[in-house]
Amino acid sequence: MLDVLDLRERGGRLEPSKLEIDPATTETVRVILQRVFVEGDEVLLELAAKFDKATLASLIVTEEEFVRAEREVPADLKAALDGLIDRLRELAARQIPAEWWDERDGVRFGEIVRPLASVGCYVPGGRALYPSSVCMTVVPAAVAGVEEIVLCTPPQADGSIPAAVLYAAQRAGTTCVAKTGGAQAVAAMAYGTESIPSVDRIVGPGNVYVTEAKRQVAGFVGIDGLAGPSELAIVAEGDIDPRMAALDLIAQAEHDPEARTFFLTTDPALLEKVIAAFEQEIPHAGRREIVDQAVRHTKMILVRDLDHAAAAVNDLACEHVSLLLEEPEAFLPRVRNAGAVFLRHWTAVPYGDYGVASNHVLPTAGTSRFASGLRAADYVTVSSVVQMSPEGVRRMTPGTSAIARAEGLVGHAQAMDARAGEADGA
Repeated sequence: MLDVLDLRERGGRLEPSKLEIDPATTETVRVILQRVFVEGDEVLLELAAKFDKATLASLIVTEEEFVRAEREVPADLKAALDGLIDRLRELAARQIPAEWWDERDGVRFGEIVRPLASVGCYVPGGRALYPSSVCMTVVPAAVAGVEEIVLCTPPQADGSIPAAVLYAAQRAGTTCVAKTGGAQAVAAMAYGTESIPSVDRIVGPGNVYVTEAKRQVAGFVGIDGLAGPSELAIVAEGDIDPRMAALDLIAQAEHDPEARTFFLTTDPALLEKVIAAFEQEIPHAGRREIVDQAVRHTKMILVRDLDHAAAAVNDLACEHVSLLLEEPEAFLPRVRNAGAVFLRHWTAVPYGDYGVASNHVLPTAGTSRFASGLRAADYVTVSSVVQMSPEGVRRMTPGTSAIARAEGLVGHAQAMDARAGEADGA
């Protein structure tokens, strides 16, 4: 039975889901990171045998394996992945900051944009195969101009990587694919090993061990964020199709046993219709074992009005927000915290999962309060550039020197004052 919360009378705030990692996991990851730092490839091979049941001759995917994957992937799936990559390339091209220059009062200034030298993309294995995640993490890096793109993903028991994953990796633009997963893969990309180069930034979601490993190496390398369970909040009102809302909740639930889903409405009758549709559709769900666990976290929420719904959505700060409303455009300005927003009946959230105008690597665990989804801008740095002329020195030095002296930084002031004296004589 789905959990129903009636907030119409008592109001109150909703709490976002939080990323919780137990101390035992933290210590396990710490040991793995230390071992990879010291022992390199040897540990990766050992842990592949232990966790993936794979005996590897080599950690790096060979050209022959890429060729075999090309043959094995069905033509229709190749076409679909090619289409996904094309869409993501177009999206990423829009997301790179533009360089700019200006000049005033004798000062020429601007910002230059440079791609990172190297990135590491993590793609999970385990419960499902994720060629789409390959595309989501690799394509923006390639579009941004990153020269070295390393992809790590767990091997199957026979030591192979799924053909669709390899096909996507090659087409998206990886320069190296390594057969390693878990915290050890994060360590390899952060520190480097004999086979796997170190990188400047690590992106991509994974399980709790991957997430904790990223947390522990953050600062030593850049990371995109810490991934928690997948989330969806649906806001619905009016004449909507209850079955579609139920299917959307089930689709999100099949991601993970800990997935969080919320249905918010002002209409008790609509809520009951969606619950009935949900119960009718659940026997037909795929990945039923995962869905049955995830729906324990599903909340069906009654709110007073759409202002109350907007406040609840912003409190939850979900990864995905779906607006099944007659006028979602009127509601959208009130949505502050969301990784991605999907408007109206036709726009099922899974379209975004497969690159229809969105990247599916999105902030979770309430972090959309301060974080955005993965985008091409995450693969570049922006540097300020300043050029002073004698005129600029004369104009700026009195004020900047006064601030420096007020802060007790006499050397700063002297460096500027000396130039002002020279500029006065120029």
